[in-house]
Amino acid sequence: MANQRRWERDELLVAFYLYSHTPFGRISQRNPEIIQIAELMQRSASSLSMKMANIASCDPSITSTGRKGLPGASRADKAMWQEMTQDWETFYLKAYAAHQLLTQSSEPQNVKSAGTDDFHGRERETMTKARVGQQVFRNSVLSAYDFRCCITGLDIPELLIASHIVPWNQEPKQRLNPSNGLCLSSLHDAAFDKGLITLNSHLELLLSPKLLTKENRYLSDSFERFENQPIRLPNKFAPAEEYLALHRQQIFQAIS
Repeated sequence: MANQRRWERDELLVAFYLYSHTPFGRISQRNPEIIQIAELMQRSASSLSMKMANIASCDPSITSTGRKGLPGASRADKAMWQEMTQDWETFYLKAYAAHQLLTQSSEPQNVKSAGTDDFHGRERETMTKARVGQQVFRNSVLSAYDFRCCITGLDIPELLIASHIVPWNQEPKQRLNPSNGLCLSSLHDAAFDKGLITLNSHLELLLSPKLLTKENRYLSDSFERFENQPIRLPNKFAPAEEYLALHRQQIFQAIS
């Protein structure tokens, strides 16, 4: 039967790509996107959703909360999880390319190296990789938080930002790591980026004294009422404390 055949590497890449931007609660054989991709793979939706649940069993942010995914993750599943976490950017570009190839898009040829020394060709390739990376990171982070700002609960996608905890230009291998991201409203993203807010080790909101010194009802409504309150936790890819600690130490304006 088709759903019992061995999973090829490109198929696993696509399964990981889907896992990264599908909220945990929507990993189901009834999910329209899973149905569509499974058909292209010539597999059943049940087979693909089960593979994604196997992947979830490798995810510490799932297992640490008592959820288990499905037992029986293969050696290949576990090896690919390690490959992903060692270099998120390289892995996600490969996974994105495999997904695009399966869905018959021309994008992969732009993502892969053209093997030329032409400057403009290399520049276009770099820009394409950056664009793809930003798209993949956004999808992964927003879906992990169910498309809601983790501070306010705002659920309008057009007003949400996948905010990097450690800035994009630092830690290249972690720039696409969803655990290096928070789903924030555009206002709170700007405040986080400028060090006007941060999170403590309990994932509670801290405000810079620079905000607290201003008497403004808008600031009170937007920030002060959330002070010391825990954020809405993601369904997977929980923010890494090591990155939050760096944000508190290097970016947060703790002194007015």
